[in-house]
Amino acid sequence: MAPPAQSQRSPSPSQPSGKSEVSDLKLQLRQLAGSRAPGVDDSKRELFKKVISYMTIGIDVSSLFGEMVMCSATSDIVLKKMCYLYVGNYAKVNPDLALLTINFLQRDCRDEDPMIRGLALRSLCSLRVANLVEYLVGPLGSGLKDSNSYVRMVAVMGVLKLYHISASTCIDADFPSILKHLMLHDSDTQVVANCLSALQEIWSAEASTSEEASREREALISKPVIYYLLNRIKEFSEWAQCLVLELVTKYVPSDSSEIFDIMNLLEDRLQHANGAVVLATIRVFLQLTLSMTDVHQQVYERIKAPLLTLVSSGSPEQSYAVLSHLHLLVMRAPYVFSSDYKHFYCQYNEPSYVKRLKLEMLTAVANESNTYEIVTELCEYAANVDIPIARESIRAVGKIALQQYDVNAIVDRLLQFLEMEKDYVTAEALVLVKDLLRKYPQWSHDCIAVVGNISSKNVQEPKAKAALIWMLGEYSQDMQDAPYVLESLVENWDEEHSAEVRLHLLTAVMKCFFKRPPETQSALGAALAAGIADFHQDVHDRALFYYRILRYNVSVAERVVNPPKQAVSVFADTQSSEIKDRIFDEFNSLSVLYQKPSYMFTDKEHRVPLEFADELGNLSIGEAANNVVPTQMVEENDKDLLLTTSEKEETKGSRNNGSAYTVPYDGSSTSVFASQAQIESAVSNPTLAGHSPQASFAIDDLLGLGIPATPAVPSPPQLKLNTKAALDPSTFQQKWRQLPVALSQEISVNPQGVAALTAPQALLRHMQSHSIHCIASGGQSPNFKFFFFAQKFEESSNYLVECVINTSSAKAQVKIKADDQNTSQDFSTLFESAFSKFGTS
Repeated sequence: MAPPAQSQRSPSPSQPSGKSEVSDLKLQLRQLAGSRAPGVDDSKRELFKKVISYMTIGIDVSSLFGEMVMCSATSDIVLKKMCYLYVGNYAKVNPDLALLTINFLQRDCRDEDPMIRGLALRSLCSLRVANLVEYLVGPLGSGLKDSNSYVRMVAVMGVLKLYHISASTCIDADFPSILKHLMLHDSDTQVVANCLSALQEIWSAEASTSEEASREREALISKPVIYYLLNRIKEFSEWAQCLVLELVTKYVPSDSSEIFDIMNLLEDRLQHANGAVVLATIRVFLQLTLSMTDVHQQVYERIKAPLLTLVSSGSPEQSYAVLSHLHLLVMRAPYVFSSDYKHFYCQYNEPSYVKRLKLEMLTAVANESNTYEIVTELCEYAANVDIPIARESIRAVGKIALQQYDVNAIVDRLLQFLEMEKDYVTAEALVLVKDLLRKYPQWSHDCIAVVGNISSKNVQEPKAKAALIWMLGEYSQDMQDAPYVLESLVENWDEEHSAEVRLHLLTAVMKCFFKRPPETQSALGAALAAGIADFHQDVHDRALFYYRILRYNVSVAERVVNPPKQAVSVFADTQSSEIKDRIFDEFNSLSVLYQKPSYMFTDKEHRVPLEFADELGNLSIGEAANNVVPTQMVEENDKDLLLTTSEKEETKGSRNNGSAYTVPYDGSSTSVFASQAQIESAVSNPTLAGHSPQASFAIDDLLGLGIPATPAVPSPPQLKLNTKAALDPSTFQQKWRQLPVALSQEISVNPQGVAALTAPQALLRHMQSHSIHCIASGGQSPNFKFFFFAQKFEESSNYLVECVINTSSAKAQVKIKADDQNTSQDFSTLFESAFSKFGTS
């Protein structure tokens, strides 16, 4: 039987047909290397394409290096380009092979064709092999003096590459001086731009070690250089114009006449078609006139039209970038853009990220003259099929109402939202109505009439349910069914997963009890019992506090929980003015798009957890508790230490091994919100102030809690620590990277402890007295970070702690890692106990 016919399909050029394919290529290249027959260049092209194809998909073709170099002896520029690509790829991983290319690359640098000279010089500088730098100096010197601008442009960037390979060689050859001469005298603007870019990088790097380089860097922003570049700016490419404009922002004019001269030179750049050039020009205008209030105001008026034009033209991505900058300007001067609010109306075909930004801008530009039109437009968006945009539009309406513009009409619109049969619309409207009632209590009658018709069963979102519960408690005297609605919510306590809702429910039941006691008595007792047994620490603490203050004195409890309230005048801004000014200083950068300063997304400590510095020496802790070895500080951005830690994790049921909480005798673990010392002492000991145990049982019977007056005192943990523990920083660092987080919690810092933190060493001494040692620390007020360690007594088991303290909020974020995970809870209790005594002992 005849063998099967072989397939006639030729192998793909990107897939080798067998192991000998590379060897066949090598043989064919060698045959063509010295050939001068007609059509030989076409044959070389096909072979070169195969080689590049194999190289691209990861096949090792470095064995063809010699043959590729020999075949490069041609005037065909396409072959030259492919050969240079091949050489540049393998020269990095095989420096020895790069030596084979030096001769032919240097020869091509002297070719008659300027394109080949430029390509060869670029390839030669791209080899990036340290022991070949001596071969670069000559061709670079010739390239900088070449008659062709393309070759000079390549040579300038080659100087920068040489600097990164061997800075000393670049400086010794006096290349920076040559670049400076070219920058000021070359006829080609691209060469000038490349010189400027290279000199900025070289002199910035050298300025820290050389005074001359520092002077040269300052000379770049001198008046002659700036004016020279500005007078030629129209000749530059868009990229080069942005480079020049960035340099101009660093220039400090000597007087106002210079400011106006520069602005006149750049006036036409505001009409440029490229958005980057326009934004760079605007940044120059804004920076130059910061100290001239009237002129700065005129600049806003002048830049408004170019920015609005850019928003309406171009891609959605460009529109978003320009809108982000417009948003920044609108927040600083909303009155300038108030008449142009229609430019910020959303178009149906715009992506959601553009719409969201426009909604923020509509909120910012709203004033007495345009509020009605803006709110009408926003209400149309509430029915949008894009639910996130519909939510944002409702929030925007609420924000405008909180700005005291045409409140009557806006409240009517929000109440209409409550009557819409859409869950997300109702949820957002409830949150906004709550905020409105806090600022405009006079609207309570109209709002409560509508809110009273909403069933709590139809509100599922935690924030909306919390807002509804707040209104039920705050206006329970005006809502007939309030006690019964709250009672039904308390009955479903276990089904409510949101701690925020449970906290609001506790407070609302308390408020309702003071206004309508008979109807709320049973609901309050059930709520306090459920709250005290709650697994969430905050809910447990608040319920326990309410219970104890009721036992002390009901009248005092009413003054604490339900005092007369004043209307809220101003709601807290989410972003400080300092941060906004920092973003404005970084105009025309990613900071504007991210709406945060650059250090928040570029500095290491804001991107990854803090790592220990290598130079942390061996630290040992002395025997005596008061003799603390000074710790070496970890270099950090002290103002933003908290950004390096993970967000607070909710403490789960493991805190008490899954069992329900019991009422502790000592109130040190609870978060007491009352400030009166009398209340605190009475809470910790109910028999003081003339209140007998029998009197306190009366409120127990009223609430039906059945909680004993003197609960059992929990036994302290049996964990014992080694007082002479020692751990070197490298071991600590290694363990910290390897071990998982066993516990993460938030601890309150007592006022005495906050005051004592003016000298952080006091905390180190205090913790060491409890056998918990500090290995590294850093920060300054209000943010401090400490790393502690402890060891089990007579065992090698270690406990590692990261403690980040914010003295402004009097809170400490604590993360614990342990060799023995089973005892981490005991150590956590011991650490919290020691920490809570700081400043009091």
